[in-house]
Amino acid sequence: MSPMITRELVSLDVALGDDKAAVIRSLAERVVAQGRATDAGALFDDAWAREQQDATGLPGGIAIPHAKSPAVTEPALVFARLAPAVDFGAADGPSDLVFLIAAPADAPQAHLAVLSKLARSLMQDDFTASLRAATDDEAVVAIVAEAIGEGPTAAEGATAAAPAAAPATAPAAAAAPTATASADATRHVDGRPARIVAVTACATGIAHTFMAADALTAAGTREGVELVVEPQGSSGYQALPREVIEAADAVIFATDVDVREPQRFAGKPVVRSGVKRGIEQPVQLIDEALAAARDPRGERVAGTADAGASTQAAATESFGRRIQRILLTGISYMIPFVAGGGLLIALGFALAGYTVTENAATIIIDNSLWNLPTPTDGLALGPVGLYLGSVFFMIGATSMGFLVSALAGYIAFAIADRPGIAPGFVAGAVAVLMNAGFIGGIIGGLLAGMVALWLTRLPAPRWLRGLMPVVIIPLVASIAASGLMVLVLGRPIAALMTGLTEWLNGLAGTSGIVLVGVILGLMMCFDLGGPVNKVAYAFATAGLAAASTDSTTPYLIMGAVMAAGMVPPLAMALASTVLSRSSFTPVERENGKAAWLLGAAFISEGAIPFAAADPLRVIAASMAGGAVTGALSMALGVQSLAPHGGVFVFFAITPFLGFLVSIIAGTVVTALIVVALKRFTRRPVAEVASPAPATAGATAGATA
Repeated sequence: MSPMITRELVSLDVALGDDKAAVIRSLAERVVAQGRATDAGALFDDAWAREQQDATGLPGGIAIPHAKSPAVTEPALVFARLAPAVDFGAADGPSDLVFLIAAPADAPQAHLAVLSKLARSLMQDDFTASLRAATDDEAVVAIVAEAIGEGPTAAEGATAAAPAAAPATAPAAAAAPTATASADATRHVDGRPARIVAVTACATGIAHTFMAADALTAAGTREGVELVVEPQGSSGYQALPREVIEAADAVIFATDVDVREPQRFAGKPVVRSGVKRGIEQPVQLIDEALAAARDPRGERVAGTADAGASTQAAATESFGRRIQRILLTGISYMIPFVAGGGLLIALGFALAGYTVTENAATIIIDNSLWNLPTPTDGLALGPVGLYLGSVFFMIGATSMGFLVSALAGYIAFAIADRPGIAPGFVAGAVAVLMNAGFIGGIIGGLLAGMVALWLTRLPAPRWLRGLMPVVIIPLVASIAASGLMVLVLGRPIAALMTGLTEWLNGLAGTSGIVLVGVILGLMMCFDLGGPVNKVAYAFATAGLAAASTDSTTPYLIMGAVMAAGMVPPLAMALASTVLSRSSFTPVERENGKAAWLLGAAFISEGAIPFAAADPLRVIAASMAGGAVTGALSMALGVQSLAPHGGVFVFFAITPFLGFLVSIIAGTVVTALIVVALKRFTRRPVAEVASPAPATAGATAGATA
């Protein structure tokens, strides 16, 4: 394979455009010019789609846009040193060193490996300084090739390239502090340098995972501490040797996601934080770990070294925050069942009519494409439509049947990891049996997870440990959680669900249903894909499982939720590309173009770039428009049989004209309000204050 970077892929001290879109497009064209991609537009679209998910600007004037694209035929790394610098979303200002990583769609490991190596090198001041000091293309190629593992050996290329970060997983990397390491006695345990192990992991497991690993490793060396890090990246991880963990005095978990195989660290004093603190405050984390090692009452990693799993919550995580994380985990795993099943049911209705619910199972069992059913009742596609509609409906109904079980199972998984899945699914199924609905599923999942977690912490004799995760825990946790649902909790929850359903059905056709629409609209627009938004969405989708032609209120709720969720991105698109372009930055105007499609497809997150830059005004305006849309949707009797898709599932929405009117009204209201607020109110000082010097953590969530 050709080198990832060559002279032809390097540009020094050039102006490639006024914004990051222009820069990325120019770099994509360079990839095509070198024969490594077939379509610059397609490569740009893929890189820009990634950029819309999270800005790729990093502290220190760095940006690393990247993409896996079918247009790429050979992996490439393009570098530009910009003059002037361009804003890529970093908190500390524009970027002058920009890398575009282009990888084939079928080569994800190459993509992740290069990006992680490059990200680790960017933590080295010598590396970025050498790029800024390079006088020609060949010097840049030598520096970068060495960093990503394509250059000469360290001995041969020491004068040509800055050294890349040493692998943080190698115990020797931190085993012997340098001569400049601190001799402070507080860094010693039992007369020797303290020994600490750490795990770093970010949401995507690419950049910040490895940047935090190297920051902690470097801090350990400076402080005279034997510190070894295990980065848990998207492309896998190399587990720390057992003897290194056993010899450690304390553990640091600098993670934004659950640690993989945490039972390996059972019994060790632990400090937990987000990954950004690993980048921004590595010395403080070391101090906290040493304090934990000396505190006999400090937190320890739960479980035993041979336990099946443990997902002990972070000490710094509040109870409310932990519950939120657990519930959102369950909802996130549940949504694919709902989205796929709901759309299939909607297709079934479109092909076979609403009466398909009466005999769909019989039709697909007794008939086939070679033995079509009759009569057709005037369906557009006749017997074929009736048969295919029945197939779609039954597949969708079966998928929707897993809704509560999946919710409960993955809530339990979020609490107790894999041992919680089976008892959680069983508790969810029992909740359905007891007519306890999704509330019963939530409670059943919490019970199953807590019982499973308690069982994983019990000390078991060696002969029994192998049976614990596969037999004992599923058996006991299922009996406990499901037994409580049957004997104690199921009937009261079922009565509550019945009362709630009857109350909502009683509101249909009255002014009270409009108030429900207002509340749902406010919730959908409050945090744009966050916890409040997800609660409203989960409430709507869970109701679809119980909806029917005789009970249409769940369809009304789904219609209001989907319409209101489309308002923020569409309104930001309208405001930034049509009504008041001058009120928005060039980057926001580019985001606005993409937001048209995102909003039309019911992807509320399309408004997040605007809310992140100006939260108070954007969210306030969005909630106003969402309330208008929710109210109008209910007032006009808009029903959605599909849980997702926006205008692209028009066949599942009735009346579709009322759906459009509701969305347009809310979109216009939000757009006008946000433009007025931007023109006639001052932006809060907290939003425009200069960033603090240490800004690495500020972009952790955006580029991880």
